[in-house]
Amino acid sequence: MEYLDFEKELEELQIQINNTKDIGKKTNSDVTKVLQELKKKLKERQNEIYQNLTAWQRVQISRHPQRPYTLDYINYLAGDSFIELHGDRNVSDDKAMIGGFGKIKDQVVMFIGQQKGNNTKMRKYRNFGMSNPEGYRKALRLMKLAEKFQKPIITLIDTPGAFPGLEAEERGQGEAIARNIYEMCKLKVPIMCIIIGEGASGGALGIGVGDIICMLENTWYSVISPESCSSILWRNWENKETAAEALKLTPKNMLDNQMIDYIIKEPLGGAHKNREKTFETVKDFILENIPKLKKIKTSKIVSKRIEKFCKMGIYNS
Repeated sequence: MEYLDFEKELEELQIQINNTKDIGKKTNSDVTKVLQELKKKLKERQNEIYQNLTAWQRVQISRHPQRPYTLDYINYLAGDSFIELHGDRNVSDDKAMIGGFGKIKDQVVMFIGQQKGNNTKMRKYRNFGMSNPEGYRKALRLMKLAEKFQKPIITLIDTPGAFPGLEAEERGQGEAIARNIYEMCKLKVPIMCIIIGEGASGGALGIGVGDIICMLENTWYSVISPESCSSILWRNWENKETAAEALKLTPKNMLDNQMIDYIIKEPLGGAHKNREKTFETVKDFILENIPKLKKIKTSKIVSKRIEKFCKMGIYNS
């Protein structure tokens, strides 16, 4: 298990526990009492650390390399029933954006989400979860397909942002994201958006308009990353922790500001500490809320969604 910088004390305690076990086996000694004390101390420190996480620490957990990604969730939720669909029917198939039909129990849904990759080779293949315009156009094509067959849409958001390359801008990155936001407002099927990792800028908003918006406990959602915010305001990355606090990007901040509807609890320490428990929690959440969304009349679902987003923020007319 890879530990983050603020978890070093936990790593040291775990090493002590492992060493104590080894000594007990090698010397055939009774180390039960010592182990109990160390485990108790470890649990106390875990509760203390994870119940008082800063905004920057939640950002770090959201980026943990062992954290489950979109395909991990889809493979657990839908299993062999998932049929991935490819291409935007115009330019190419964006590997950073995936989608297709799958079945959760008896409910067929359209899954759409960003995929980062589990190792260096796959991260490069998936462009680190940063979609090009064709990725957003593929996502829109699949959403329209779901609307045609009257199937709910579930988007799994995990991206450091849309790809900022020159070629992406030349192919209309801004227009593609704006088009998705516009079209998602009008889709006549239920849409559930779940932020499972990073929710950065327009890259997240491109698949982030829905009837229910929720975040896992250790994720973030903001117009800009803390590092980029720090580099703009202070001309360096050293103030990223200050920027993270100022951006109000944590799930609690977002819920308090009525930008999201729910926070989904994670196992102590983050989703990567107990993947199966995380998957089950997300599955239960989906199965509980999809039937509620399906009960909303088609004639009302669009107006309710538009009203929901028009209420967000403060502006002068």
